[in-house]
Amino acid sequence: MSLDQLELFIGNKTYSSWSMRPWVLMRGLEINFKETMVAFDGFDETSIFKRKMASIHPMATVPVLKHNDLTIGDSLSIIEYLADIFPEKGVWPSDLSDRAHARELTAAMHAGYGAIRGLCPMNIGVTLGDIGKRLLDENPDLGLELQKLEKAFAPYLCEGSFLFGDFSAVDAFYAPVMMRIKTYQLPISDLMTSYQQKILTHPAVTEWVRDALAEQSFLDFEEPYRKSADEGRAWSD
Repeated sequence: MSLDQLELFIGNKTYSSWSMRPWVLMRGLEINFKETMVAFDGFDETSIFKRKMASIHPMATVPVLKHNDLTIGDSLSIIEYLADIFPEKGVWPSDLSDRAHARELTAAMHAGYGAIRGLCPMNIGVTLGDIGKRLLDENPDLGLELQKLEKAFAPYLCEGSFLFGDFSAVDAFYAPVMMRIKTYQLPISDLMTSYQQKILTHPAVTEWVRDALAEQSFLDFEEPYRKSADEGRAWSD
């Protein structure tokens, strides 16, 4: 099977946390692929985005990985497929125990942490610390999920390191969470802050952020807390 025809369909880099996961992993592991961005213009069935994605995959969502005649929707399914076709790339940790725990943490993010993901949508480029404080005050589940995240990561956190030594799928999956923590200035421990900085300074993540900032996106249907692009302090301020 030819491996030179991988195409990854993604949404706006400012907002699309699901797209960020496989994109960052593939860039980070130096897996060559063609990137195709399908811009968000809405999510109803008549939107250009939905109609375009429906022509590519029945789920009509991003990300989608196309490999020759095969199309794969869902970020976790994409990552598992990459692990199958690139066993030498280190998609998952090589140690059996580490690999099991990495998959467990990844599945937990894929299926859970609804308060963090629902209340704090990814929004790269602005600081919404006042919103983050209000969300914590008004939603106890958000604080509880941050505590849960700290507890889940505790056995694997090490100063200046990724979760299981080398960068892998589990780190790519949590990159959007680290973005949310930065945007909403959510409280985390010093050790978690060290991990966050390790993620945010990874070349693949900094490239994604650079592209997101270049989009200069402001989509009102993706912005529950801002009424215009002028609201919220920019990251560079």
